[in-house]
Amino acid sequence: MPRVCVLVPFAFDEKGLANRRAQQESVELGRDMVLDFKPVKAGPALYDSYHDYVLADLAMLEAGLEAAGEGYDALCIDTMSDSGVNALRSMLDIPVIGPGKASYLTALMLGHKFSVLTQWDGWIPLYRKGVQEYGLTDHLVSIRSINTPPDVENLLGGKEDVVFPKLRDAGLACVEDGADVICLGSTTMHQAHGYLSENLPVPVINPGPLTYKLAETMLALRLTQSRQAYRRPDVEKREMIHAMAKAAAESEKALA
Repeated sequence: MPRVCVLVPFAFDEKGLANRRAQQESVELGRDMVLDFKPVKAGPALYDSYHDYVLADLAMLEAGLEAAGEGYDALCIDTMSDSGVNALRSMLDIPVIGPGKASYLTALMLGHKFSVLTQWDGWIPLYRKGVQEYGLTDHLVSIRSINTPPDVENLLGGKEDVVFPKLRDAGLACVEDGADVICLGSTTMHQAHGYLSENLPVPVINPGPLTYKLAETMLALRLTQSRQAYRRPDVEKREMIHAMAKAAAESEKALA
């Protein structure tokens, strides 16, 4: 029975995790696949700066190492920033899948050019960073945002009547830009996927569920990351990583 852990990039309680788990409703997985959602101990607030990117990498690295120690067979990163992916791949033998790169490469299996559709301007640098690092700049035709500040815990609930039409209009602008495929810019936007798929003339990629299916596929094919690409550290600092996350969580609790 394959067990996959989805690493949630915020220190959520059960309410916040429930909204993340709802992503499973839009994808059909094998009956024997177990999908668990695990929050980080502490991390950034919004993923809107390089300051946040560094904190996110450490938070997701620690959570992923802990999940691997608990016996999970694969890890999915629940943020388009792909935070912690490279570090986790260098330390673990189980598949580690990030939705950013997975979304962009899947888009290129379905078309020649893609756009990123997002809800907030603050995340635009995150997509540019990822696309540049993956060497896909020539395939990105646009990044369109409706500039609605995110609610990373409640997501889009209660805003559907306002936000969904705005996202549709921005998506149509992406098509006018030349996009063959549209990638949703955040796993927090998953509630809009069904509406957008029905109201846009091109495929719309829902990043979170894509990673679950890829994890299932990797496990079925017995594939994982290459050691040629992701070299192991000669000196691992696992205990230091866990200690840093524990201290960060204690600090956040003290400030609350």
